[in-house]
Amino acid sequence: MRTTGAADRHALAFIDACACALALAAVVSLVSCAPIAETRPNANRAPLVYPPPPDAARFVYERTIYSSADVVPQESGSGFRRMVTGESITGEGIGKPYAVAVAQGRIFVTDTAERVVKVFDAANGRFYRIGEAEPGQLAKPLGIDVDRKGRVFVADATAKVIQVYDSGGKHLRRIGGPEFFQRLSSVTVDPNASRIYVVDIGGVQSELHRVRVFDTESGAHLFDFGARGTGPGQFNLPRDLAVGKDGRLYVVDGGNFRVSVFDHDGKYLESFGSVGTQIGSFARPKEIAADAEGNMYVVDAAFGNFQIFNERGELLMFIGNRSENDGPGKYMLPSGIAIDEDGRVYMVDQWFRKIDVFRPVSLSADAGSLRRPSGSSGPASKQADAKQANTKQ
Repeated sequence: MRTTGAADRHALAFIDACACALALAAVVSLVSCAPIAETRPNANRAPLVYPPPPDAARFVYERTIYSSADVVPQESGSGFRRMVTGESITGEGIGKPYAVAVAQGRIFVTDTAERVVKVFDAANGRFYRIGEAEPGQLAKPLGIDVDRKGRVFVADATAKVIQVYDSGGKHLRRIGGPEFFQRLSSVTVDPNASRIYVVDIGGVQSELHRVRVFDTESGAHLFDFGARGTGPGQFNLPRDLAVGKDGRLYVVDGGNFRVSVFDHDGKYLESFGSVGTQIGSFARPKEIAADAEGNMYVVDAAFGNFQIFNERGELLMFIGNRSENDGPGKYMLPSGIAIDEDGRVYMVDQWFRKIDVFRPVSLSADAGSLRRPSGSSGPASKQADAKQANTKQ
């Protein structure tokens, strides 16, 4: 399917940005630990809410995670030492984040530059890595998901397998292999933990644009759905899949600029969306997530935001905008998105190497699984202010 006019220009601009991102990632991958400058937070800053007034707020920007220093408590007295010596907080950052999954306060992020999954255990003030060594060593981790048992499923695009780990990072098994996949993109676990849905993006020269379904426990291949094309139920470079509250499957059909909807067994039902440059349409859709109410959250890399649709495909609102300067809700290369059990939304940006967290206004700051341990590096606004200041220099 070919776009025209403004959509083509938008796509070319995004390709240029991708080239810049790849160059940046090469540099970032050389350094895993970096100092994080501290600035005094603005006590008078009003909270960022979405949508902004006069509309009733539904989400509030809560924090940004750039490195392990944002979740791991600092040593007692370290604040005074830094004040005296001028030293900076150091933490392990993210080389090139792609996708994110969250469970019980643990934030799992695939890092394609460092070839691992980085785990920010905000609930317990810990940081660790998954997939560094055999068995289960990762080559190019992209999509990721976590099931109700805490098992972590990672789509390795280079090895062409789904690697499975326990929540602590112990390798359990692998699913699939080169004989099953051409170009892995994402993996999604059914909420009842009986199936995993794997999106195979295929490629420009391939006709195998499809979703492959496997048994979660045995790893047995069950069935496929989708084929290349522009018709109902067909795909053109599919990217990601989310399972709605009613068990329906929502697939981001990137090249057809839409979200296609299927039943639990892969029978086509309907689709929503079309190519365009206005909110409510799609220009570069990437990943998708579902909340407990059945709403769909779709990342669009060209718009630099995520759009929220109800289960009928009607636009409710959007959060974020494209920007060359980092800050809350500012994105250059957004990619992954996840929603935790409390309704918090986690948005990944590859260019700024961060995860923005948004909290439903109905949820208090100290509620749910994502709690900041005592002694951590302080409000995310410190990190955001510092990075934004560095970007502007």
